Amino acid sequence: MHEIATGLLFPEGPIAMDDGSVLLVEIARGTLSRVQPDGTVEVVADCGGGPNGAAMGPDGAVYICNNGGFSWRHVDGMLLPGHQPDDYTGGSIQRVDLDSGKVSTLYAECEGWDLRGPNDIVFDREGGFYFTDLGKGREKEMDRGAIYYARPDGSSIQTVSRPLVTPNGVGLSPEEDRLYYAETMTGRVRYWELDAPGVVKAAGPQLSSSAGFPSVRLGTVLDDGRVDSLAVDSEGNVCVATLGNGCVTAFDPDGEIRAVVPVPGEPMVTNVCFGGPDLCTAYITCSAFGRLVSHDWHCPGLPLNFL
Repeated sequence: MHEIATGLLFPEGPIAMDDGSVLLVEIARGTLSRVQPDGTVEVVADCGGGPNGAAMGPDGAVYICNNGGFSWRHVDGMLLPGHQPDDYTGGSIQRVDLDSGKVSTLYAECEGWDLRGPNDIVFDREGGFYFTDLGKGREKEMDRGAIYYARPDGSSIQTVSRPLVTPNGVGLSPEEDRLYYAETMTGRVRYWELDAPGVVKAAGPQLSSSAGFPSVRLGTVLDDGRVDSLAVDSEGNVCVATLGNGCVTAFDPDGEIRAVVPVPGEPMVTNVCFGGPDLCTAYITCSAFGRLVSHDWHCPGLPLNFL
């Protein structure tokens, strides 16, 4: 495990770039930042709120899931997110122009439902994107979540499924016939088969017009861990950042645990992406202590669309 950068303010949403740098968000700082191979950090854009998941779009811009921010607390040297903050104004999907740093808002609601806590995002080969909305937590209650499918030009957004329990990471299988998502509080990775972009295949009874069709459990992480973001490698393994246990857990497409990769000294392993010349480097965000680390993966990651 190689440490690239420290001192980041709750990093997530890494994007490994061809020049060796890594774009990521700093949720507590409210920015999209760039980490150079030598660990130097520079701000690319001020997103405000709580920038969370990030992905490169077909137009070369970065698309951000902004969760609206958190209250923050310091515990034993760790920076940890809390409840919905007093200055919360809602969640949104943002577009960041990398040349100018200009930030624009694409979506703040879908079909009359406000976006509450957009979390993670993945583009399909058709140029649309799926994103999770985990919701927000308050002292006595929490929102139920959803997954949406949208176009990057701001023209269309639709519900894939709601209500869901803390949907977090999201990813596509190599053939893009499965949509995977991580269910944070249960420690599970789940999936649907897809009929078409944004359309879940009917595999059982529809629960209701809003809930759609039930998803399938791929697997559950070990030792009561919770799950955050995920990435898929070229073998189709679903590699999910595992909270509490401080590791990356890799499930094969049949749900067997292929590997558990510990990240020493970090309980809040939140995101993983693949990069490097052969895509065999896993970049991992260690959020509580503000670190970005890398690890040699056993096979290439799945190339992301438009990157």
